[in-house]
Amino acid sequence: MNRVATNPPPSPIATGLRGRCPACGEGHLFRGFLAVRPSCEVCGQDFSAFDSADGPAFFVMSITGFVVAGTALWLEFTYEPPVWVHALVAGSLAIGLSLGLVRPLKGLLAAVQFVNKAEQGRFR
Repeated sequence: MNRVATNPPPSPIATGLRGRCPACGEGHLFRGFLAVRPSCEVCGQDFSAFDSADGPAFFVMSITGFVVAGTALWLEFTYEPPVWVHALVAGSLAIGLSLGLVRPLKGLLAAVQFVNKAEQGRFR
């Protein structure tokens, strides 16, 4: 029950960031916050092959680390606040950005895997 080939494929960026099925763009990709569904409830696309592994975590850590470190430096040189302010700002930014970025990035990597027909690497 896969999608009809006459429809243009949805954008992997749009579907991935929204957490939608990369095949039809309608169904949900996630069952919970980060758990990937076994298949699409609309088109029946199998999601069992999607494995983003540590990709989303790497990008989340890189982006979050850059923003938190940059903010801490700017805050220190501009206002020279006490350490507790740094801890509050850095902790809030790190937790907020991590939770806000991990799901869209996981969806994006799954959609890109689908579009590029990525498979498990094999030795011959």
